[in-house]
Amino acid sequence: MSTGFFNVPVAVNEPVKTYAPGTIEREEVQKTFKEMYNTTVDIPLYIGGKEIRTGNTKNLFPPFDHQHHLGIYHTASKENIQDAIQSALAARVKWSQMAWEHRASIFLKAAELIAGPYRAKINAATMIAQGKTVHQAEIDSACELIDFLRFNVQYMTEIYKQQPISAKGIWNRVEQRPLEGFVYAITPFNFTAIAGNLPSCVAMMGNVVVWKPAATQIFSANVIVEVFKKAGLPDGVINVIYGDSSMITNTILDSADFAGIHFTGSTGVFNDFWKTIGTNISKYKTYPRIVGETGGKDFVWAHPTSNAKEVATALSRGAFEYQGQKCSAASRAYIPASLWEDIKNYVIADVNSFKMGSPEDMSNFMSAVISESSFDKLAKAIDDAKASNEAEIVVGGGYDKSKGWFIEPTVIVTTNPKYDTMERELFGPVLTVYVYEDAKWEESLQLVDSTSEYALTGAIFSGCRYAIETATKALENAAGNFYINDKPTGAVVGQQPFGGARGSGTNDKAGSMINLLRWVSPRTIKETFVPDTDYRYPFLG
Repeated sequence: MSTGFFNVPVAVNEPVKTYAPGTIEREEVQKTFKEMYNTTVDIPLYIGGKEIRTGNTKNLFPPFDHQHHLGIYHTASKENIQDAIQSALAARVKWSQMAWEHRASIFLKAAELIAGPYRAKINAATMIAQGKTVHQAEIDSACELIDFLRFNVQYMTEIYKQQPISAKGIWNRVEQRPLEGFVYAITPFNFTAIAGNLPSCVAMMGNVVVWKPAATQIFSANVIVEVFKKAGLPDGVINVIYGDSSMITNTILDSADFAGIHFTGSTGVFNDFWKTIGTNISKYKTYPRIVGETGGKDFVWAHPTSNAKEVATALSRGAFEYQGQKCSAASRAYIPASLWEDIKNYVIADVNSFKMGSPEDMSNFMSAVISESSFDKLAKAIDDAKASNEAEIVVGGGYDKSKGWFIEPTVIVTTNPKYDTMERELFGPVLTVYVYEDAKWEESLQLVDSTSEYALTGAIFSGCRYAIETATKALENAAGNFYINDKPTGAVVGQQPFGGARGSGTNDKAGSMINLLRWVSPRTIKETFVPDTDYRYPFLG
C-alpha cells in the first residue's frame, strides 16, 4: 500500500436537479425511461469478470404495472456461489495490495459517471424497478450514491492519515489492512444508493465482495454494475449473484473465508444471520464483522406549542413519499389534542391532493408498493383497522392490485397507544396517530420510547426550547437519527450519518468514517532505529 498522501477532491454534496417542466434533465430522463421500459433485458450473474447465464431465470416487472415484462435475471446454483467466493479470494491478492489512491480513483470516476452520462439511466432504472418518482430517484440513485462514493474516499484518506506518535529513536505507524477473507453484501430494494454503497465502501478499503441485491432491485442494480465496470473496477472485486436467499446465505456463511457481512434489510433476517454466524464461529479464520441497518417504526411527536401546518407537512412527506417505503418513513405519530383537528384537516387535504400512478407521469406524487406480498400485508392491516373498535381510518384506506400494487395513503387514528400498527413495521403508506392530552406531554414521551423495538429515526416538533430539551433527553435511545422541527426522513451523506440501534441495527452510520473503520483490520508497526545491546536496566545498579 502506498504510504504517500495526495490531496483528493474535496467532497461536496451533489446538487439535486429539479426536473421541472422544460428542463433538459426532465427530457433526458423521460426519453431514457421509455427506452429502458420497452427494452427487454437479460441480466447475468457477474463472477470473476464473467457474465454467467445459468438458464434458471426469473422475470422482472415494474411494481406499478405487473403485466409489463421487463426481462429476466439468472439465478445462481450452489456451485456458482462457491465460484463467486473463489473469484473474490483470487482477486484479493492484487486488489488488497493496490495503492489506496488508485482504488480511490475508480470510485471517484464512478461518481462522475453517475453525475454525468449515467444520471438519466440510473434514475430511470430506479423509477421503473422500484416505482420511485423522478424526484425520489434523483435524491437516491443519483445524488446519494454520488455522495457516498465521494465522501467515502475522503473518509478513507482521513483514516489512513491517522497515525500514532513516535518517541525518540523509534517510529510507530498503523497500517489499515483489508479484512482477511471476503465480505458478503446484501442490499434492499428501496434505495439504489444503498445497493451501490454497501459493496463499494467495503471494496474501497481493499476488500473483496460477494454482493446479493434484492430481487426487486436487480434491474437498477445492473446499472450500478455497468458503472463500476466502466470506472475500471477489476474483475472479481465485486461479484454479483441472485437467487435463493437461504441457499446463498448458508453457502456463504459456511465458508472459512467469510470475514464480514454488510446488510440492510429486516430485523428478523439479520437476527438469523447473527445466529448462524455464532453457530459457525469456530469455522472462520477470523471473527467476522457484522454490520446491519434493519427495521424501523419511526415516529413524529408534537408538543402543544408546535405549528400545526409544519407538523402536517412533515407527516404528509415523511409518511407518504415513496409510498412509505423508506427505512426512515414516519409510521407512528403522537399529536396533542389541542392541535389534532387542524393537523388532521391539513393532512387530509394533502392526501386528497396526491396523484398516484406510474412514475412516467411526473405529476404523480406516489406510485405502487414494491410487491404483491407487501401489498397483501398492508391491505390486511388496513382491513384490520376498519374492523377494530380501537381504530378509525380518517383518510385513505383503499387498495387495488389489478394493474399494480397500489395502496392509498392511509391515516389511522387509534385510542390505544399500543395498537398493532403503532408497534409493527409495515413498510408502506400507512400512518397511525395517537392523540394525547396536552397536559400529559411528558408522559407521552415515555410511550414514544417504549412502544417500539426499533430505534432508527424520529422527529419532534415544538416551539418551546425547554420542551425540545426535555424531549431530546427523554428520547436519547429512541432514534439513531433524531430530527428537531423536521420530518424523520432525508438524511444526507456528510451531514446526517445514518443508522439506528435497538432492533434497528448496529448503528455503524453509513456515510461516515465509522462505517469504513469496520472494514479494516489495523496492524501496528514499531521500528527501533538503534536497538539495545544490554538486557540490564538502570535500577539493577
